[in-house]
Amino acid sequence: MSRIGNKVIPIPSGVKVNIGAGLVEVQGPKGKLSSRVPDGIQFSMIDGRLVAKRAAETKQLRALHGLARSLVANAVRGVTDGFQKELEIFGIGYRAEVRGKSVVFSLGFSHPIDFQIPSGINITVEKQTKLVVSGTDKQRVGQTAATIRSLKKPDPYKNKGIRYAGETLKKKVGKTGAK
Repeated sequence: MSRIGNKVIPIPSGVKVNIGAGLVEVQGPKGKLSSRVPDGIQFSMIDGRLVAKRAAETKQLRALHGLARSLVANAVRGVTDGFQKELEIFGIGYRAEVRGKSVVFSLGFSHPIDFQIPSGINITVEKQTKLVVSGTDKQRVGQTAATIRSLKKPDPYKNKGIRYAGETLKKKVGKTGAK
């Protein structure tokens, strides 16, 4: 029994859902997304709500039931509200700025880093040290934020680098001098 897979997905007004063979397309005010559905999982509209059912009780279908439902629910939420991740830059002289379709980072290296913004993703920079990555697709927003964070991961000794907003780090103690 899948608790997540058995939950119904409420469809807000202004959102159109097209259920096809192996694909669920969701169109809303922020855009259009499609989610692949594994074989053996069927979606149906009942009273303005989307319900996921599995064809059999095999171990594989039980495992995919909740996943398929979550992916479609994320698509519905993405076309209505969207998703966002916030990043913070720590370090003296570390900053970022948006130039056209790219973000230029100054992260203490000998050269600036030019990061191309992927299509479907919006990046805004506030106060040169706060970035907001937003978009309709949850997976692409998360991957873009993780890629930006990997440009300069937080240093465990000085806590300098790019980190998620609200992320707490344990600062390590460095070597002590010879006694």
